[in-house]
Amino acid sequence: MAVNVADLEERAVAAAPVWSVDPRTGKQREQVAVEATAAEVDQVVRAAHEVRGALADRTVRAALLRTAAEVLDGAADQIVEAADAETALGPVRLRGELGRTTYQLRAFADIVDEGSFLDIRIDHADDTLAIPRPDLRRYKVPLGVVAVYSASNFPLAFSVPGGDTASALAAGCPVVVKAHPDHPATSELVAALLRSAAARAGAPEAVIGLVHGFEAGVELVRHPLVSAAGFTGSIRGGRALFDAAASRPVPIPFHGELGSLNPVVVTEAAAAERAEQIGAGLAGSMTLGVGQFCVKPGLVLAPAGEAGDRLLKSLTEAVSDTGSGVLLDHRMRDNFVAGVTERAGLPGVETPVTPGAGGEHTVSPGFLTVPAARLATEGPHDLLLEECFGPVTVLARYDSEDEIADVLSRLPGNLTATVHVSEAEAEGSEGRAAEIVAELTPLAGRVLVNGWPTGVAVAPAQHHGGPYPATTSTSTSVGGTAIERWLRPVAYQSTPEALLPPELRDDNPLGLPRRVDGVLQP
Repeated sequence: MAVNVADLEERAVAAAPVWSVDPRTGKQREQVAVEATAAEVDQVVRAAHEVRGALADRTVRAALLRTAAEVLDGAADQIVEAADAETALGPVRLRGELGRTTYQLRAFADIVDEGSFLDIRIDHADDTLAIPRPDLRRYKVPLGVVAVYSASNFPLAFSVPGGDTASALAAGCPVVVKAHPDHPATSELVAALLRSAAARAGAPEAVIGLVHGFEAGVELVRHPLVSAAGFTGSIRGGRALFDAAASRPVPIPFHGELGSLNPVVVTEAAAAERAEQIGAGLAGSMTLGVGQFCVKPGLVLAPAGEAGDRLLKSLTEAVSDTGSGVLLDHRMRDNFVAGVTERAGLPGVETPVTPGAGGEHTVSPGFLTVPAARLATEGPHDLLLEECFGPVTVLARYDSEDEIADVLSRLPGNLTATVHVSEAEAEGSEGRAAEIVAELTPLAGRVLVNGWPTGVAVAPAQHHGGPYPATTSTSTSVGGTAIERWLRPVAYQSTPEALLPPELRDDNPLGLPRRVDGVLQP
């Protein structure tokens, strides 16, 4: 649902203390900051803008990224303790997330060193062509200051030191991060560590800025010196900021990750072959991290027959054996309890394991079942096609393959889409697995076969994005190509060698990979 800028203004409040809260008890731990005023946001953005030239040197950028990884690794115990106190995600999960975060920083340093992200192309003048061509030289330059909006569910990997920050710094863009209110103390700690890393690497500390507060987030996306923004969060909040970015006198790119249902299709042959394995795997994926992953499978199309019954039994047993957990904050807990209650009350919906409140501060996992035919046409059951954040999924049982197609045709864009097929279907010797993969492809940025979407590998070929409302652009926020969001191409025509940037000179003084007259030169 679209939210206009007026909605943002109504919710904006005066600067106030920023408290760190323990989600296990709901009690305030400590005041760690105050919400930034418009003047303070302006000061931080201007400071970042003034030092952007310091990131022009790729050597400095690579050193900053590697030093940041080293500093964060060195402070691992302190970071994990702070993050666990604010998120209840647990030391094991958080150490893994920190490792992912520092790996990501080092990976972008390697990308900066290698240089192909600049996409250098040189076409020398050629008067022999039917339409003579002038000398043209093209590469990519950084956009400027990038605003980053932290995610609630990843206090490290998608927050202050996360992929948006790492890729923006790699592109040569200073960053101003709007901290998430669920982990302000962790944000302050990590921002201080990143600034110390910048100083050690020979870059100004102002290349990393941090602000707190809802109003500060609005001011940030509106600031005339902010050139782009990256966001991970809700559809409502992300769409409001997206609209604000588009309505500026000078609109800016807004790369938002907003929400995803992550549909799964289980073929009848797959269920017949390994129903118990699929049921257990689904339970593990939908309850991982108390269901607080953006790629949690929220809708599963499974057969209605005997094989589907076996899958249902396996899922029931596995989810029943999963204990209650703490969500990131009590607002999310209240929304989860209300959301699953409303969904469970729809006609034809059953709850083999009832999700809901597990205690005063916890929630218990569960799942809903519904005939797939209920989702094939518009009606009150459309609520089941919306993401519900937390440990719950919907098992929609189909009687025919036509029902699969009917439900898929009604789904919005997603980060992921999955199909489980039998061994014979995977080999192409029977079934219509290839057709299902083709039907899923328009729905998502990542299509999986015989796997589960939770877990997003940081790799050059990764794509973490998808059609709206999964994201507001076609870009990825994970993997090496995430750097492309913060760059723009510029071409020089008939420019004397002495006036060209070194990246585009014929002698290639920086030793960069490039394509010259159509030929790739490593």
